[in-house]
Amino acid sequence: MAYEGGLAAPHHVVIEDRKSLTVSGVEDVERFDENTIVLSTSRGAMVVAGENLHIEKLSLDGGDLKVDGDIDSVSYEEESAGRGGFLSRLLR
Repeated sequence: MAYEGGLAAPHHVVIEDRKSLTVSGVEDVERFDENTIVLSTSRGAMVVAGENLHIEKLSLDGGDLKVDGDIDSVSYEEESAGRGGFLSRLLR
């Protein structure tokens, strides 16, 4: 998802009480289950880990995602890692 002129879409992450996560700049959800959500954002691959994770809202047109559950961590995959990185191991 890119703005006119090739600039990346804005990317914001808000975590409330480790129970609610809101992310903007979401381009795609690669994989999800109750413990892990893997997504592509305008700033790279993001991995959300926790328990009882549920996608409450997803709008790829607007680039918005809202997740509820017990959030343990949010991390980013390095873009330079390519297909041999952590993200590819998660997707196997």
